[in-house]
Amino acid sequence: MTKKNSPNIGHNKNSFLSTPVEHIDIKSFDARKIIDGMSKMSFTSRDTASAAKIYNEMIIDQNCSIFLTIAGSTSAGGCMDLYSDLVKYNMVDAIVATGASIIDMDFFESLGFKHYQGSQFQDDTELRKNYIDRIYDTYIDEEELQACDKAICDVANSLEPRAYTSREFIYELGKFLKTNAKKKGSLIETAYNNNVPIFCPAFTDSSAGFGLVMHQEQNPKKHITIDSVREMRELTEIKIKSKQSGLLMVGGGVPKNFVQDTVVCADLIGKKVDMHKYAIQITVADTRDGACSSSTLKEASSWGKVDIAREQMVFAEATSVLPLIASDVYHRQNWKKRERRNFQKLFK
Repeated sequence: MTKKNSPNIGHNKNSFLSTPVEHIDIKSFDARKIIDGMSKMSFTSRDTASAAKIYNEMIIDQNCSIFLTIAGSTSAGGCMDLYSDLVKYNMVDAIVATGASIIDMDFFESLGFKHYQGSQFQDDTELRKNYIDRIYDTYIDEEELQACDKAICDVANSLEPRAYTSREFIYELGKFLKTNAKKKGSLIETAYNNNVPIFCPAFTDSSAGFGLVMHQEQNPKKHITIDSVREMRELTEIKIKSKQSGLLMVGGGVPKNFVQDTVVCADLIGKKVDMHKYAIQITVADTRDGACSSSTLKEASSWGKVDIAREQMVFAEATSVLPLIASDVYHRQNWKKRERRNFQKLFK
């Protein structure tokens, strides 16, 4: 039964896709006073302020390499420029993300497409008739998403047929966007310009997967493929090269576990490394079901992955607190004294 107050029922596609999502600019407002005030409060406010304090400590610690992990749809929801700024202003040294965050959202918008504000109460049958995909209250034009799939296929067709890590392939996407982007300043292009590697351990679970299937269908004898084992070794190499490390984790999922596993992986290949010294996770996951994505940072310590001395769980929807944390760290400007790690150069 159709909801009585469902918006836009019977409207055409253009009426659904009329209000683009605008990405927040952490430089345009100074959250330091808000974070300072929240530090004197309780509940999630104080946790958020604690997370900002730990992130600032990571930035100040000259021995600390910072890993950003991204899961969920915060990029589509308005944090795309935020992530690019973390790279641009030297607040992140390596990124581990879902394929959707990097391809369906970031690469998608770099091609000139947009995400749109919608409603979680919309009749999804009506959206399907109009070829519109929904992420909670955000809409995507499916035809544009398929154009994104094809662009991935075209880039793959231009490359030497061999095994690539997701990092290598995303680096090639950065090179492609350098001259072909319709929207400049994407995370992929900014990371390419600043030698920040991006890893997507579940790369094919996205438009990248569809594009690469198309590529292999067109090139059955000679095609590229993704080597996820080698990228585990590459990310572990970054951990080995780092004297200390810190994690800024948005959501959970594969990216969270993948970056934490570098400590275990290094140990298994005979390289002694410290646990991640600093760790922040912003999540709404329930901790009671035993799932790895919902495990707390203290639980990760039992596996020898994360030191619990400087860790903070923030149980909040990330788009509501991450802009405050990032703005606070940006405006304190400790990043100006950091030396860039340029980890992408490890693999050239």
